[in-house]
Amino acid sequence: MSPDIIWNEAENFPYDDGNPYIGPDAIVTGVFARIMDDFETFQLVDQTIYPVGENMVLATGRYIGTHKVTRKNLDAQKAHIWWLEDGMITRFQQYADTKQAWEVGQ
Repeated sequence: MSPDIIWNEAENFPYDDGNPYIGPDAIVTGVFARIMDDFETFQLVDQTIYPVGENMVLATGRYIGTHKVTRKNLDAQKAHIWWLEDGMITRFQQYADTKQAWEVGQ
């Protein structure tokens, strides 16, 4: 990741309250640590990556996991757009099934 990466979670996703996250530390604390706190298991599966222009890729797939408190299973469709420059990720935009993401925590 670029030191000044700009990261956006999907609007209305449980971790969008810090948008935009700027820099790797903000992303680790604001997104990844919270996912690990909320989920017993969490994986990205069925990944397909498509080149989109010169410096972008689109990654589609699914989030699967089990919520620690509710024990509900997540199996949500997602798409990520990644912007790259000089071999580093400079921007990220998530699109996901926000309704399901909230419902597993309820």
